[in-house]
Amino acid sequence: MIIKMTQCHMKDFNKPNEPLVVFGRIIPALENNVWSYTEERFSKPYVKKYEDEDIDVSYAEEEGKAVFLYYADNNCIGRIKIRAHWNGYALIEDIAVAKDYRKNGVGTALLNRAMEWAKENDCCGLMLETQDINVSACHFYAKHGFVIGAVDTMLYSNFSTANEIAIFWYCKF
Repeated sequence: MIIKMTQCHMKDFNKPNEPLVVFGRIIPALENNVWSYTEERFSKPYVKKYEDEDIDVSYAEEEGKAVFLYYADNNCIGRIKIRAHWNGYALIEDIAVAKDYRKNGVGTALLNRAMEWAKENDCCGLMLETQDINVSACHFYAKHGFVIGAVDTMLYSNFSTANEIAIFWYCKF
């Protein structure tokens, strides 16, 4: 069951935020103004956990912003955070699925709900950013019709522990 987050559901926002295994990286390449990518596999995978975040109450109250939560057996196992962006796209700021539920359609259901929301809000498509080391997420977005629109080598450069580049994905309706 997917519901739009209200103030009474805000306590569940961080529940699906669980670690991921980093097993390689996406290597984007731009040729003739078209992005493609190859992959590099790491000899030693490692675990990465994104920090929990404080959810802004405006996502439960304001138009142009939303969080959708996916529940199974009354447990929040997924979320997608989205807002209208200045360029006409809907910006997916975050998507998370609890580890035990990944690759079972939860992410696809959330992404489909985000597409519905974007169309309801007259957006021309979806956009998001993920790191090159989140290979599983990159595969997921490509599988769902997203293409690379940009790469930013500086976005994470201020973090000494981050050896990552930002990849911006787009899905135009």
